[in-house]
Amino acid sequence: MEQPATEVNINQAKLVIIQGDITRQATEAIVNAANSSLMGGGGVDGAIHRAGGSTILEECRQIVSRQGRLPAGKAVITSGGNLTARFVIHTVGPVWRGGNQGEPELLASAYRESLRVAAANNLGSISFPSVSTGVYGYPVAAAARVALGTVASFLQERPTSIKEVVFVLFDPVTFEKYLSVLGEIAGGVRK
Repeated sequence: MEQPATEVNINQAKLVIIQGDITRQATEAIVNAANSSLMGGGGVDGAIHRAGGSTILEECRQIVSRQGRLPAGKAVITSGGNLTARFVIHTVGPVWRGGNQGEPELLASAYRESLRVAAANNLGSISFPSVSTGVYGYPVAAAARVALGTVASFLQERPTSIKEVVFVLFDPVTFEKYLSVLGEIAGGVRK
């Protein structure tokens, strides 16, 4: 039986899915599934703040004091502090409220805005977690469709500095769901 793809090429960029710890990724930027206060929290957010150290928190404080809380669907960038990644792009995904309150659009915006920030900073590689599927309760399969579809569309639409997008999924169940969705969309993307 053929193994499902863990990587597809889209418009001279690579879209990859792995299981692992996003705080250890060596891409130029990692994405933090942040809360709107940008002050750290649980899950991915807490892990990134712990691993990255106080520099990230201080830069987040400065951003919030300049522009206020970060709304769902938006993204900002800080340095990577003590992380291997040089930058952290913080984005706020939606809280799942049944799917009829704009959640898919806000989740797509969180991915799109993160990619725009990476491209605006001329970054070549970025790693994403599964945004909103932890305490925010977004169903993983639905989130994977939005995440992978949004990233694939972004890479197809225009050439950018981004040549590699990695989805780093912490647990085997999430990894398998993303892998299944990647298999579904792999046939529909331009190589």
